Amino acid sequence: MTQALDSSNLRQWGRRALAATFLAGQVVMHLISRPLHRRNTLEQMAAVGPESLLIALITAAFVGMVFTIQVTREFLSFGAGTAVGGVLALTLARELGPVLTAVIIAGRVGSAFAAEIGTMRVTEQIDALQILKTDPIDYLVIPRVLACALMLPLLNVLSFITGMTGGLLIATNQYGIPYSVFLDSAKSFLSVWDLVSSLIKAFFFGILIAIIGTSWGLTTTGGAKGVGQSTTTAVVTALLAIFISNFFLSWAMFQGTGSAVMSNF
Repeated sequence: MTQALDSSNLRQWGRRALAATFLAGQVVMHLISRPLHRRNTLEQMAAVGPESLLIALITAAFVGMVFTIQVTREFLSFGAGTAVGGVLALTLARELGPVLTAVIIAGRVGSAFAAEIGTMRVTEQIDALQILKTDPIDYLVIPRVLACALMLPLLNVLSFITGMTGGLLIATNQYGIPYSVFLDSAKSFLSVWDLVSSLIKAFFFGILIAIIGTSWGLTTTGGAKGVGQSTTTAVVTALLAIFISNFFLSWAMFQGTGSAVMSNF
C-alpha cells in the first residue's frame, strides 16, 4: 500500500512538473504578446523585495561571519591570511549569495504563492476570473514571475555586501587582519564575470521559484488539505530545482582550469 501511495505521489508530482514546464512556455508567450498588469506587478515586487530584505540580510551577515571564522583560522596556519577576503568574496558571489538568497525566497515567497493561488483555486476564485475574461496567467502568474526575477538579483547584491561586511568585522576584530588587506584581497580575487554570474543565477532562481509556486497553486485540488500539500510540495520542489540547476549553471560558467586564488600568490 505504501508503494502504491508513493507511486501515486510520484505520478502526481510528474504531472505537476509537466504543467509547470508548460506554464513557463505560456508565460514567455504572454510576455511577448500581451500588456502587463503594472499595479499587480509592483505589489508583488514589494512583497518579494522589501518584505524579504531583513531576513536575507541577517542570513547573509551570519553566513559571512561563520565562513570567515572557519576559513581564517585555517588560512592563518598556512600563512595565507591575506587571501581571506578574496576567498569569502568568491564564495559569496559565485555560490552562497545567490543560493542562500534563493532558498530564503523559496521558503518565504514561493510558499506564499502556492498557498494564495491554491486557495483561490479551491474556492473557485480563478474560475470567477475566467468568467470575467481575466486570464489568470496575465493577472496572477506573470506579475509574480517578474517580481521574483527582478527582485532576487537585487536582494543577492545586498546580501553579498552584507556578507562581506560581516566577514570584514570578524577578520579585523577577531583575527587582526587589516581592513585594507581584506578589501584589497576581495578586489583582486573578484572578476566582473563572478559578479555577472551571481546575477544570472539569482535571476534564473527567481524564475524557477515563481513558476513552481504559481504552478503548484494552479494545480491544487482537495480543499484546505490540498492547499497545505501544495504549499509544502512547492517549497521542496523549488529547493531541489535551485540546487540541481545551480550545479548545471556552475558547470557551464566555471568548468575548466584556472584559479583566481593561485593567480594572486
